[in-house]
Amino acid sequence: MKKSNILVIAILVLSLIIASLLGGCSPTSTSQLRVVTSTSLLASTVERVGGDMVDVVNIIPPAQCPGHFDVKPGDIQKLADADLFLMHGWQGEMFSQDLIASANNPDLTVVTINIMGNWMTPSVQIQATDEITAILCQIDDKNSSAYQQSAAELKGKIEAKQAEIEARLAQEDLANINVMCADMLDGFIQWTGLNIVATYPLQVEDNILLTKELVDKGRAANVALIIDNLQSGQDAGKGIAEELGCQRIILSNFPGGFDNTETWEKAIDRNIELILEAIAQ
Repeated sequence: MKKSNILVIAILVLSLIIASLLGGCSPTSTSQLRVVTSTSLLASTVERVGGDMVDVVNIIPPAQCPGHFDVKPGDIQKLADADLFLMHGWQGEMFSQDLIASANNPDLTVVTINIMGNWMTPSVQIQATDEITAILCQIDDKNSSAYQQSAAELKGKIEAKQAEIEARLAQEDLANINVMCADMLDGFIQWTGLNIVATYPLQVEDNILLTKELVDKGRAANVALIIDNLQSGQDAGKGIAEELGCQRIILSNFPGGFDNTETWEKAIDRNIELILEAIAQ
């Protein structure tokens, strides 16, 4: 063999060895806990508690109703590659069981977060943070201290935002403002202090008798505001508002539902701004 050929082979072998060594030293995503969430409520909390220790992929777009979500092939692959799948277990997430089965991932841990109440309210958000943190600590115990520290910081921010908003709302006479709202917003609207005369379901516009009953009740109570939910029928109360001749706003139950609302704080701020703007008119 010629010396030139030997030199070429030697260089190639050395290059392969160096590339292998460098590849082994470079950071990879495999050290992260791979988490798939069914909604942005879960995703936003996991991201903030987990930080660089987690790789989070969300399935249902934040502006979409979980009950009207259609699974795509890519969603199956997300679960096939994941370590942990967090879901709410709501009726609208019935697709989840078929999705889990299709992923065929024996290493996947599936946890249902059973928390009652509207997640946009501060107390429920704090409860959710605690439960999600406990799950992350259990699945990835080597990073439990870091998770707990991040969770404590997050809860501090939630409590600060709660105090800030409650101080703003205390300046308004909300208890004397009569409203009707989508039933999915019931808990959040109660927390604001607005007086709920009645709630209505997603398909209220298809029920003539119920619509008439709500309009009559709205007139009797001098309802000033109809509040629809972005994710579950954002125009559900439109006809009622038109009959009553009152204002109507649309609020979101999920971070990211509106532009620039990717965190819980930004999402609740937007909701409160919409309410205060409406009652000021």
